[in-house]
Amino acid sequence: MTVWDDLVGQEPVSEQLAAAARDADALVTAVSSDAPPPEASRMTHAWLFTGPPGAGRNQAARAFAAALQCVSPDRALGGAPGCGFCDGCHTALVGTHADVSTVAAVGAEILVKDMRDTVRKSFTAPANGRWQVILVEDAERLNEKSANAVLKAVEEPAPRTVWLLCAPSIEDVLPTIRSRCRHLNLSTPSVDAVADMLIRREGIEPDVAASVARATQGHVDRARRLATDPAARARRASVLKLPLRVEDVGGALKAAQELVDAAAEDAKQLAEEMDGKETEDLKAALGAVQGGRLPRGTAGVVKDLEDMQKRRRTRTQRDSLDVALADLTSFYRDVLALQLGSRIALANTDAEDTLERLARNSTPEATLRRIEAIAACGEALDRNVAPLLAVEAMTMALRAG
Repeated sequence: MTVWDDLVGQEPVSEQLAAAARDADALVTAVSSDAPPPEASRMTHAWLFTGPPGAGRNQAARAFAAALQCVSPDRALGGAPGCGFCDGCHTALVGTHADVSTVAAVGAEILVKDMRDTVRKSFTAPANGRWQVILVEDAERLNEKSANAVLKAVEEPAPRTVWLLCAPSIEDVLPTIRSRCRHLNLSTPSVDAVADMLIRREGIEPDVAASVARATQGHVDRARRLATDPAARARRASVLKLPLRVEDVGGALKAAQELVDAAAEDAKQLAEEMDGKETEDLKAALGAVQGGRLPRGTAGVVKDLEDMQKRRRTRTQRDSLDVALADLTSFYRDVLALQLGSRIALANTDAEDTLERLARNSTPEATLRRIEAIAACGEALDRNVAPLLAVEAMTMALRAG
C-alpha cells in the first residue's frame, strides 16, 4: 500500500505528486553524492492544494510529505518514493516526523504567534529527514500578519524546505503567496469511488458503503465517519428530522437550541479528551511542585494554553454546525430535485418519505429560499455571530419558506 492509496478519485494529482517526489529524491541523491543535479525537475519549494470540502486536500499534502521523507531501501533498486511502510513514510503520515511540521487553525484564524516558531524552523536544515516540510492545513484562515510571515518564508526558502498549503480555492490565498506556489486542484471524488474505498480500506458492507457515500456526496472523511461511528449516524438522522419540526415558532426555536447544544456537546467531549492532559503535561514540563503550584513567572504560559483551548472549543462547535448545515443543504437539494422532476440520484434515500412530503407541500421557490437561509447561517457563523442567534434565524426562515 503506497501513500497515494488514500487519495480517493484523484489519479491525475497523484501522478503529478509522484513524479515530483521522484525528482525530489533525485535532487537529494545528487547533493549527497556530489553528482550534478537533474537538468529539469518537477519539484518546487511551495505547493498549493485546493478543492472542495472532502476532496482530500490535507491527505494529498500529507501523502506528498511522506513521499518526500521516504527512506525505503527499494528506492535504490528503482522503486518510487512513497512506499507507505518505511519509517519516513509512517511517521510523516501519522504526524510524528521531526521534519514535517503541521499548522492548523485552532480558532477562526491562524495567528502570527502560531506561525512564528514554524516559520523560524523552515529556515533550518532537516534534522534527520530528507526535506524540511511545512504543512499548513487551513491556509485560508491565515490572517494578515500570519500570511505576511508565510510570504517572507516562501519568497526566500531554505534549499531543502517545502511548503504545502491547503485551502478550499485559490482565491482564499493571498495573490502574493499563491503566485509563488505550484497549484494542484482536487475534485470531489465520485460516490462510487468513495464507496469502493470504504469497502476495501474499512471493511464496510457494500450496501452501507454506498448509502453513506451517497449521503455525503463524495466527502471522504464524513463518509468514513458515518460508516464507522454510530453516534455520527444518529446525529445526522436527528438533523434530517429538523425540517418537520419547524412548522411552528416554538418548534423552530427548540430545534435551533438542540442543534447548537449538540454542537457544544461535541466541543465539550473533545475538550474533556484533550484539555486536561495538555494542562497536566504543560505543568509537568514547567516543573510544577507537588500540589499543583507553578513556578513563579509561568502563569502566562498556562494562560496562553487556556486561550488556545478556548479557541479550539469554539472551532469544534462551528465545525459541528457546518456538518449539520451541509446535511440540511443536501436534504433540501433532494426536495428541489423531486419538485423539478430531476433525474439526479437522491442523496438522502433513507429519508425519502419526508422528502416527498415536503416536495408536495411546498414550491421550488420556497425550497430555494430555504437553501439560501442555510447558506446565510453559515456566513453568519463565519462572521462570528453567536451560534444560537444564527441558527434561530435559519430555523425561522425554514419555517417561513
